[in-house]
Amino acid sequence: MSAEFGGRTGRQGRLSQWLRGRRPKQAADEGGRETLLLAAAAAGLPLAPAAHPAGYRCSCDRVGCPTPARHPVSFAWQTQSTTDRAQIERWARHQPQANFITATGMVHDVLDVPLDAGHEALTRLLDAGIEVGPVAESDDGRLLFFTLTRGTPEDEDEWWPCELDCHPETMDEHPGLRWHCRGSYVLVPPARLPGDDDQSVHWVRGPEHPLPDPLSLLEVLTESCARHVGDPSDQAGAAWPLRR
Repeated sequence: MSAEFGGRTGRQGRLSQWLRGRRPKQAADEGGRETLLLAAAAAGLPLAPAAHPAGYRCSCDRVGCPTPARHPVSFAWQTQSTTDRAQIERWARHQPQANFITATGMVHDVLDVPLDAGHEALTRLLDAGIEVGPVAESDDGRLLFFTLTRGTPEDEDEWWPCELDCHPETMDEHPGLRWHCRGSYVLVPPARLPGDDDQSVHWVRGPEHPLPDPLSLLEVLTESCARHVGDPSDQAGAAWPLRR
């Protein structure tokens, strides 16, 4: 019986497994992609599938896509976003090339800054003993600081009527600090960017770090951005939330 199990029956078992669409663990999670996505979801970051690179272009059908490989595949991404482990496993295994976005303004916000300013700020924050949460680096020149959300306050009149509020379609209008909150999203690691240089979005500090209050980081981030990008008075003036 054991010889049969190791021979014909074993091959049948592997064939049956393949026909059921169940790939071996290594193939399903090559490079730790699925593990990293599940770790992000376990930290409370709601995820949804996104487009992926197709050479220098985007995998979507849109001609001249303005944000190639950086946008969700579904218009219902806000309601689709989830931390459910089983759903994320299904997406990851049935869409092996897909990037994933995380919807901001539900559980977390993202303070998105130019790379040089971000690295300077990160060093200053850590040296000062300030709690810094997850941080991701995008090879297209941005550093992403993940924080608790301020986008759904108990008092709905408390909102952020300043130029830091950022939506995906307006990112180019904010070369300094972008604040991704309600109605926005960012790519979550691991993600691939278009081009032939293996550009990616990857963790500098992983999602195991607790999310901090954004206000604890904001002053240092805006000061660093002021030194690296634009007019310091513009950066400082836009930094603080106001009540309507």
